[in-house]
Amino acid sequence: MAGIEAIIGAFLAGLALNRLIPHTSPLMNRIEFVGNAIFIPFFLIGVGMLIDYRAFFEDFETLKVASVMIIVATTSKFLAAWLTQKTYKFSVDERRLIFGLSNAQAAATLAAVLVGYNIIVGETATGEPIRLLSESILNGTILMILFTCTIASFVAQKGANNIALLENADAEIDDEENREKILIPISNINTTDELINLGVTIKSKKNKDGLYALSIVDNNTIDGSADKKAKKILSKAAVTASATDNLIHELLRYDLSIVNGITSVAKEHKITDLILGLHISKGISNSFLGNLTEGILTKCNTTTLIYKPAQPFATIKRHIIIVPENAEKEIGFPFWLIKVWNIARNSGATLIFYATKETLKVITEIQSKHPIDCLFEEFSDWDDFLILARKFQKDDNLIIVLSRKDKPSFHNNMIKIPSYLNKYFKDTSYILIYPMQAGVTDTSKIDLKNPTFIEPLEKLDEIGKTIAKLFRRK
Repeated sequence: MAGIEAIIGAFLAGLALNRLIPHTSPLMNRIEFVGNAIFIPFFLIGVGMLIDYRAFFEDFETLKVASVMIIVATTSKFLAAWLTQKTYKFSVDERRLIFGLSNAQAAATLAAVLVGYNIIVGETATGEPIRLLSESILNGTILMILFTCTIASFVAQKGANNIALLENADAEIDDEENREKILIPISNINTTDELINLGVTIKSKKNKDGLYALSIVDNNTIDGSADKKAKKILSKAAVTASATDNLIHELLRYDLSIVNGITSVAKEHKITDLILGLHISKGISNSFLGNLTEGILTKCNTTTLIYKPAQPFATIKRHIIIVPENAEKEIGFPFWLIKVWNIARNSGATLIFYATKETLKVITEIQSKHPIDCLFEEFSDWDDFLILARKFQKDDNLIIVLSRKDKPSFHNNMIKIPSYLNKYFKDTSYILIYPMQAGVTDTSKIDLKNPTFIEPLEKLDEIGKTIAKLFRRK
């Protein structure tokens, strides 16, 4: 294999492990830390010890090789960026960004040259080794890396700054109002990790401090241990979030009612998404959904996810998503769809949408612009819901989009969902999603074409901009 077994082996190992390690998981965070803090610095130190710096000033061959490599590498990358700009009608700043991000030659180039440098093809008359790639090429590669990385940094920074200024030129400074904020009420230390992991997975990639963990203590309790227990759970949530390089805000609240505590915090902090947890060993009852509907869902018009974990979220390979008829007509449709999309992007799992033809048409249009691993199945008869139970596999997660009563996407069979879940999906992870809906609290006059409603959607993510444009056309 010409001495490149290690490179090929590392590449294949990366391919094998890629889908098993979610991008937002603590393990990925540790891998990146170890690589950046240990392996890469030691690799560069080892290369530096091989270099004779005097050759840069005394050996003309080194300078000649370095000049040729720099000119060829930089020119070819610039031409590629220029052709891409002309083909896709990009701006000059976008061309700068493409060139800057692709021009830098670093570890892979150096590793390939080292392989050739370490291959000895013979010896001179004096016993000196004859290498496949000479020391001049190794030294020239170091100079090329230094030059290309320096140029790439300045060019990419200039292009990125200009693009950022252009995008923000006409934008109103209203970040606090429109920022994504996810509230996670927690009361059970055994489910805390999974609830936080779900929050980390559904959030926007650029949102690093929009998670809020809430623990509510009964205001009338005289048990001093309740306060300590709540703080312990919040600390565990903070540790779990920090392991994925995310900041979580710890909120401890004293209230007579859990529902009032949650809804008050949601209003105070302008929460956009709410994650509620179910105990792993307990099912879901009609009374639970009834109390939820009469309590939180009537007072708090956020995208609400009710999650029952049966296995670690990172081990789920497929998410089966049941979408009701007219779901695309609800004002909360784009917001919950972004959360589901982030699950696929951050975990690498496959999404399988079961929805009506009209709803699938909207989702497939979004998928064409923001591709993920997903499948589509036409589904309109909720009487066939139980047939899906036969198609479930070991590492599947069920996601059901529900609705409040008397709303466009409500179906009478939704009332039977708790009994179906307890009977046929007892050992399966599932998420119930209640979207934002018109007519709840102060959203009676909001629709999907309202500019003030679309603006925060555009700020969430690139997919948010795509969905906003889609609904502007409708």
